[in-house]
Parts: sequence; C-alpha cells; structure tokens
Amino acid sequence: MGWGDLSDAEWARLKPHLPRNVGRGGRWKSHRRVINGILFRQRTGIPWRDLPPRFGKWKTVYDRHRRWSADGTWDRILQAVQADADAEGRIDWTMVGVDSTSCRAHQHAAGARARPPSVPGRCSRPAQHRDDEALGRSRGGLTCKIHLASEGGRRPLAFVITPGQWGDAPQLIPVLERIRVPRPGGGHPRTRPDHVGGDKAYSSRRNRSYLRRRHIRHTIPERKDQRANRQRRGSAGGRPTGFDKTMYKRRNEVERTINQLKSFRAVATRFDKRAYTFHGTVTVAAVRLWLRQ
Repeated sequence: MGWGDLSDAEWARLKPHLPRNVGRGGRWKSHRRVINGILFRQRTGIPWRDLPPRFGKWKTVYDRHRRWSADGTWDRILQAVQADADAEGRIDWTMVGVDSTSCRAHQHAAGARARPPSVPGRCSRPAQHRDDEALGRSRGGLTCKIHLASEGGRRPLAFVITPGQWGDAPQLIPVLERIRVPRPGGGHPRTRPDHVGGDKAYSSRRNRSYLRRRHIRHTIPERKDQRANRQRRGSAGGRPTGFDKTMYKRRNEVERTINQLKSFRAVATRFDKRAYTFHGTVTVAAVRLWLRQ
C-alpha cells in the first residue's frame, strides 16, 4: 500500500458499495488498484497518462472514473457511505452549513464540445451536463464554482457545480434539494437538516420562504440594503429576521470542509473538460473524506 492509498479499514467500508462484475472478461476486476489510481490523480493533479505503472494502464483508470461519473455510480457510492455513517450516528444534522468556492480552470479544461456523455447502458441518475460545461469567464480567466452543503462533522452532504460567475443565493435551494441520505432499514431518505447556516450572500426572501416552508430553522444574516428596504416600508416590510450569533459561529465548519476538499489538487484546479467528469472528481474527494472518519 502506497502513501495516500486506501487503508484496509477504508477499503472494508467502501467495498460493499462498489459495482459487481458484469459481462465477460472480468471487466470490473482490480477495483482497489484502480480506485487508488484515481485517488493518486486526485491528490496530485497529474495528467492521466502520467499515472505510475503500479496502478495498471492509465486508460483503464481514466475510463472507469469517466464511466462512473457519467452513469451516477460515484453519486450512489457517496450516498451509500453517508447512509452507513448516518446509521452509526456519525452525521451531525444540528447544523448544516452552505457556502461556495471558486475553482480556477486549467487551460486543458476548455474547449469541450457541447454533447452528452456517450456511455452505453441506462443512466439511472445522469450527472450534471450543460452546454456551457459549467465554465464562466471573469478577470481571472475561466472558473467554475462549487456550491456545497456540509454537516457539522465537516463532511460534504451535497454540492452543485456551476459556472464561476453564478451567484450564491439562487443555488441554496438546488444544493439543499440534493441532500438525500438513504436509511438502510427502509423508509424515506433523510433530506431535511435541523438548522441551516450561511453568510449574507444567501439572504433572500425566496430562500427564507423555502426554509420556513420546510420547517428548517436557519441563521442567515440580513444584508444592509435588505434591512433598509424593509425598514423603509414600515409595517408592510414584515418583521426583522431572526439571527443566532452562537449558531452563526459554526459557519466555519463548512469553510473547513471546503479546505479539505481543495486539498485535492484536481479539485482546487479543474483539469476536467466535461462538467460531469469534474462532478465525479469532486464526488470522489467527498467519498474519501467520509471514509477517513
């Protein structure tokens, strides 16, 4: 086992959730070696062709990562690992933080054609794939943004990939809608946290109405312009928004989660052309964070 590879304990938690062999020729053999190759590329950010020989053929490692990113296998693995953690009581639902981070896109990430992934078979949960490939241009060049929701234990629950110039407030609802932790004993998946915290970027009437409708307590500070507009309208502006300073101090948990995700070089800098492939890259990093605990 090399440095950064899956330990025996991590492999024991991950192995039951991996796809089994299908078809002829042992197509899914050497899962552990291939996944270690994917993690090596995640950690170092090197081109796929430069993978060390101990992981086997580089194209085998790349093809499996691309295929599992396109057909939703990585998403299902993440949900399964989260379900195991929830069954053991290792998910802190008392405070779910929401925040975003920008990722600079490498020049090799640009120029992808606008076409869906060509993956044989049925895609049970297609990954995000748009014509714009989730890339936006700003003063710093091409960027994309990861909108993230993390639990109190500083591990990702759900995320959304968008172009870098997209705002944070419109993505609060899509991120929370993607929280879906299955229950191994049966029943509806867990989708509703007890409390949601975010910074001023998420302050909007639409977001607050959504959280109240779902009976989710929230700590989101009100922006100065919104407060001035409410006060100017008098009684028609409604009541002041509640704010819990003690809960707001826990907002650093989602920021620390982002720091852990961006310790993977392939996440901090986007090298993948396709949006669905980069979505899979971030998902693999999230799976690794859950396995470490």
